[in-house]
Amino acid sequence: MASDETGVSGEGSPKVARLEREGDIAADYLEELLDIADLDGDLDMDVEGDRASVSIVGADLNQLVGRDGQVLEALQELTRLAVYRETGERSRLMLDISGFRAHKRTRLTKLGEETAARVRESGESVSLDPMSPFERKIVHDAVAAAGLTSESAGVEPRRYVVVLPGAVSD
Repeated sequence: MASDETGVSGEGSPKVARLEREGDIAADYLEELLDIADLDGDLDMDVEGDRASVSIVGADLNQLVGRDGQVLEALQELTRLAVYRETGERSRLMLDISGFRAHKRTRLTKLGEETAARVRESGESVSLDPMSPFERKIVHDAVAAAGLTSESAGVEPRRYVVVLPGAVSD
């Protein structure tokens, strides 16, 4: 199959095969981790866009998510390191546990949409609370889909999104 301009190719392409291998390596690593921690969970691997995605679903996995996803972030980085160790290539793998990221994505999309509506109505910029890069990207995408522009401001780890009253320019 032909690849598009972003380099993401259809099923069976070398890019998809590489991402599937990343997911398999990550799943093996995470299965070992679950065994060591004596935790039960089902792993699901997928390729979403241009990254591998692994989800762990099970009861009593909250300790693997941690407060505001901090443990989840650390596990994602460790899993990416395991993939790097095996492949020699950096991974953009996304890890989700018990739907934490999916739920957060839904909440942040709604926040972006509601903030865009507020900015459109008032004509005033709105600054949101500090967020991680993952969270800011979701908000930026929601604001753009609503037809407005946004930008990140501040310095890590306190970068935040500012939603601007101007429409997205083509």
